Amino acid sequence: MLNFFILVPAVSIAALAFALSLALRVLRHEEGTARMQEIAAAVREGAGAYIRRQYKVSSVFFAVIFLLLLFLSFRNYMVIFVPFAFLTGGFFSGFAGFCGMKMATFASARTANACRSSLNAGLRLAFSAGAVMGLVVVGLGLLDLSLWYYSLDWYYTNHPLPTAGMDKTTAITATMLTFGMGASFQALFARVGGGIFTKAADVGADLVGKVEAGIPEDDARNPAVIADNVGDNVGDVAGMGADLYESYVGSIVAAGTLGVSAGLGINGILVPMVIAAVGIIASIIGVGFVRTGEKASQQALLAALRRGVFVAAGLIAVSVFVVVRGMLGAEHAGIAWSVVTGLAAGILIGLSTEFFTSSHYRPVQRIADAALTGPATIVIEGVAAGMLSTVFPVLIVALGIVASFAFAGGFHNFNAGIYGIGIAAVGMLSTLGITLATDAYGPVADNAGGNAQMSGLEPQVRERTDALDSLGNTTAATGKGFAIGSAALTALALIAAYKEKVLLEGGDITLDLMDPLVLAGVFIGVMLPYLFCALTMSAVGRAAGRVVLEVRRQFKEIKGIMEGKAKPDYARCVDIVTTAALREMQVPALMAVAAPVAVGILFGINSVGGLLLGATASGFVLAVMMANAGGAWDNAKKYIEGGKHGGRGSFAHKAGVVGDTVGDPFKDTAGPSLNILIKLMSMVSIVFAAFVIQNTFVH
Repeated sequence: MLNFFILVPAVSIAALAFALSLALRVLRHEEGTARMQEIAAAVREGAGAYIRRQYKVSSVFFAVIFLLLLFLSFRNYMVIFVPFAFLTGGFFSGFAGFCGMKMATFASARTANACRSSLNAGLRLAFSAGAVMGLVVVGLGLLDLSLWYYSLDWYYTNHPLPTAGMDKTTAITATMLTFGMGASFQALFARVGGGIFTKAADVGADLVGKVEAGIPEDDARNPAVIADNVGDNVGDVAGMGADLYESYVGSIVAAGTLGVSAGLGINGILVPMVIAAVGIIASIIGVGFVRTGEKASQQALLAALRRGVFVAAGLIAVSVFVVVRGMLGAEHAGIAWSVVTGLAAGILIGLSTEFFTSSHYRPVQRIADAALTGPATIVIEGVAAGMLSTVFPVLIVALGIVASFAFAGGFHNFNAGIYGIGIAAVGMLSTLGITLATDAYGPVADNAGGNAQMSGLEPQVRERTDALDSLGNTTAATGKGFAIGSAALTALALIAAYKEKVLLEGGDITLDLMDPLVLAGVFIGVMLPYLFCALTMSAVGRAAGRVVLEVRRQFKEIKGIMEGKAKPDYARCVDIVTTAALREMQVPALMAVAAPVAVGILFGINSVGGLLLGATASGFVLAVMMANAGGAWDNAKKYIEGGKHGGRGSFAHKAGVVGDTVGDPFKDTAGPSLNILIKLMSMVSIVFAAFVIQNTFVH
């Protein structure tokens, strides 16, 4: 066991070292002309300023919850390490996103410059920048978890346990769950705040620039263009990095917690971490398989990225049998098949997402066809495509739940079966080092295109960056599919962990669906994702409206902008979306913490269980629908820009821009935030379970 687990911190450090080598390789490339460097510096400055202000706001909320957890720990509602685990989880979640964002801001101009020589050079550079993000997320996540495990194991081996009757493994998992809660809380701030920022700027820039003024996307005359490019980095990179960091550590912690209740002891905690370490090694190998030729089509580009993912998945599928047999024994070999089930489910969800969001397939082409009759029909077709796209992911996850439960022996040992579901989520995210690289490269390519446009580079450079960007929309949607699918499995595992925690604390929980208190919780839970999306979508709309008014004002009042003789006030638009994002992100984030505690106090612990079930089901389906609809609208617009239905500037193109604008907050603000919401509510329910049991109005 020790020989296997020693791999975890070693591989984590290797991942961070490899990420550093990739970063240095990217930085050795030239950033291009003086104009390209000037634009990159402006985006870098804006992104850094926003992130600093976001972290100041979120740190206030972290301080309040830390003090609350510290107070409750002194009242013996939780172990003393819980508040500190919460802080470190939040810190490293934010730090992972920050590292990815810094790399992206340094890589965008370099990618544009590389595309001046060849498409493959641009792909390799943008993908290397994305791989830095992927490897930093998995490296930091696994290193932090292993350090917490080693520290807690040493402490509880040499010191008394917190309470009589609590064993060492229970004390360890209680602390590590709160690490996951801190990561989720920070990720929600980053995803919601960054999502509001990026989509408010994007929508405002598109509606006035492309639709009203008829100027190209990323035109330097548009006052919102720098804010739009900054948003790609703070939302699509920093927010996404924090999001997938919490997904990664959350799945590992959830599975480890269930390993204890399954009777696997300390090995049950360690196996998910070792599988994740194997995934890092496989991802590093897979990175080397991503390359393409200069004349590559979008399908060839996608095949190049997919090849790396498939290589990594194959290596994990083989290795996991050795890990499980070596750590748990031959009698638990079925758990390895649960991991493979998660891997397969993730790949199938990715393929389903590709079908509904790639312009090579009928769903996106039908949306583009609908643009011929105007904005209303393209919106209707996009919503319908998003709804239809939920069928396959839901069926895949449903089959994955049953299969992973059965493989782990759940029909003979229920707790072992639930462990199988939890470890399937680990399997789904075990390739995150490379799948996140394919996701994160998209915003780099998008910013590279913006830099090329604003710098006035030759048209073939923009054609190459557009090819990379269009593919990035599909890979980004695929990455969201992985995160959302794993969230469904992880949340289900966390609900089981919540039930175990309540029983451990002496509560009486049945989760009987005929219990009116459970049903009340289910209905509240089903409603919460819709309320959350309403808040975030409205926030984008309000902020975008202010950007629209500001861009119109500048076009009207600053003489010479349209002729290129006057410079727009870029900073004003950046300030508008920064202020709006920081204000609007607070209520949705707090809702995730307050809702399960409030429902528990008012209606009891069974209602909380119902709330978690309802929120997981509705949140999963709604997240898939919104992410896929948004990606499909975006690629339908690019499909038209490629020459279909009259190309750029046509009536269909203007309708496509409207569809893409509607889809922006779907895919980059509300949709991807839902997977964090459902897991954070589950973790909050577990951490505050003892407090709720002692203070509920219903017994």
